[in-house]
Amino acid sequence: MSQKDEKRDALKRESEEKISTRAKERSVANHIAYWIVGVIAVLAVIVAIIGFNYVNSSLQPYNSNSKEDVIVKIPVGSSSKEIAKKLESDKVIKSATVFNYYIKAHNYTDFQAGYYTFKQSMSMSDIVNQLQKGGSYEPNGTASNSVLVREGVTIDQIGDQIQKSTNFKKKDFLKLMKDESYMKQLQSKYPQLLDSSMEKDNVRYHLEGYLFPATYGVYKGMTLKELVNSMVEKEDTELQPFYSEIKSKDMTVQQVLTLASLVEREGVTKKDREKIAGVFFNRFDVDMPLQSDIAVMYALNTHKKSLNNKDTSVKSPYNLYKHTGYGPGPFNSPSLMSIEATLNPRDRSDNYLYFYANLSTGKVTYSHTLEEHNNGYFSGSK
Repeated sequence: MSQKDEKRDALKRESEEKISTRAKERSVANHIAYWIVGVIAVLAVIVAIIGFNYVNSSLQPYNSNSKEDVIVKIPVGSSSKEIAKKLESDKVIKSATVFNYYIKAHNYTDFQAGYYTFKQSMSMSDIVNQLQKGGSYEPNGTASNSVLVREGVTIDQIGDQIQKSTNFKKKDFLKLMKDESYMKQLQSKYPQLLDSSMEKDNVRYHLEGYLFPATYGVYKGMTLKELVNSMVEKEDTELQPFYSEIKSKDMTVQQVLTLASLVEREGVTKKDREKIAGVFFNRFDVDMPLQSDIAVMYALNTHKKSLNNKDTSVKSPYNLYKHTGYGPGPFNSPSLMSIEATLNPRDRSDNYLYFYANLSTGKVTYSHTLEEHNNGYFSGSK
């Protein structure tokens, strides 16, 4: 065999070897590809099974054996996603995501705001039907506890009552009262009520005077914020008939509640509260400090039967012995009677500038001058 033939055969063998190698490589690559595809297919099946089981489980009642009521409040303007998150956080449904897919698949809309009484044993369709029918203005379930906000009590005293009557802590309540983010949320929801409070500086608590005196039920699943929300909502509801009148008198809600909180503690009867409100307005007219002991005690953050000169000289914007005007804001939660008295003061034309109450008889005496006032006050009438 010639060298030429040998060279040709060598090239042929080399070519055949390359072809064989490439074929083997393609075979290996195909095996790997098939293996990857198989793994992906298996994983897809597993994910599908897990997903199906998750969705199927999430569509079932949260707890089929539960008979307890769960009170849920759906705020006005809540979106479907927000409602789903609320139901999930309150443990009425298992998954907000699945709930959203469920209502989209069935084209459910027109969910209503309000209080709802659900059970963890309710089906998804029952929950949706209830949301479409609408909730109630007040909770309908059985309250586990209740909080009484008395007329004339302060934020600090309300904190005491909350800790005494519920599982919530006073320190958490007072912390919430200082939460600027929460205050802004409330202001956004109740601008007529809270705008004038939020505009003021040096305010101890922006909700002082804005937690309406009433009894509030505490229901299973209710948060501290929701409890406070109900108090603010009640205040807004009760003041709705007065907003236009307050505006027509060129006053702010903050001013009305501030004066009403003093009237609340200074007088007892409707007539006296109206006359005391008249005295305060007469003092405003002559740029005279209100000189209310209630204001000084709030400034001192204490309660005393009598005040001395040191007390009335305390450095505080709430000290209305030193400062003219209304001060930063309310000193307690006034009643409707005191609010109405503030808006409709009595005997303005008599120009009374002083008053004092006989603690034994409850009689309130009114005077035009300091001399008249002191003659009565130091003669043992108080």
